[in-house]
Amino acid sequence: MNLFDITGRKAIVTGGTRGLGYGMAEGLMEAGAEVVIFGSNAKVNNVAEQFCEKGFKCHGVEVDLKNREDRRKAFYEGLELLGGTIDILVNSAGIQRRHKSETFPLSDWDDVIEVNLTATFELCQLAGREMLKVGYGKIINIASMISFFGGMTIPAYAASKGGVSQITKALCNEWAGRGINVNAIAPGYMDTDMNTALTDPSNPRFKEITNRIPQHRWGTPNDMKGCCIFLSSHASDYINGAIIPVDGGYLVM
Repeated sequence: MNLFDITGRKAIVTGGTRGLGYGMAEGLMEAGAEVVIFGSNAKVNNVAEQFCEKGFKCHGVEVDLKNREDRRKAFYEGLELLGGTIDILVNSAGIQRRHKSETFPLSDWDDVIEVNLTATFELCQLAGREMLKVGYGKIINIASMISFFGGMTIPAYAASKGGVSQITKALCNEWAGRGINVNAIAPGYMDTDMNTALTDPSNPRFKEITNRIPQHRWGTPNDMKGCCIFLSSHASDYINGAIIPVDGGYLVM
């Protein structure tokens, strides 16, 4: 079990105030890591305080991931809070916009690509520079089922998550031989705020999707914890460039 021990490891988790990011941040702290969570508003400090009240080591950093200067500043603020070192980066923050492709606004396209793809790459780059100094690090990007298929009315999200998958592979090719593992988790259909419209039982898509999932249920933030801890630990030292579905079997139906 020592292979899975991440006690004392230093981590940054974006989107850590709710949903999947919250679940993974909590899982890392339950496994002994010290975590900085990034959030888009002042709520991040309240969430960090709540984690601390549970006995975890947690810090909050407010950041607008659409703003390039702000996210660089946030990264170095988080690094300082962790004592100047980072062992684990989890790029979980993401946004969604839905429109028919023929009317999809370019302003929404720009926002989705900036947050989901460009911010993911830049934070990988910033963390990678620190990790390369010591020859060790674990980077976990959050891809999607939409990394494998196109979806409907979400062209920007599909493009961004396809890009996250490819960035993960590209960084693996350059950094795997230098001590950094870069992998991605591809969540299936998850019962989170982003999917509120789909999880409405009156929506025909809810029953259709649920029936296709072999486990016959949607995922939860808790379902992300195990894979995240695994990819953050020495147990995954020879896993690189992988896109791992956590989907209840959806992809194989």
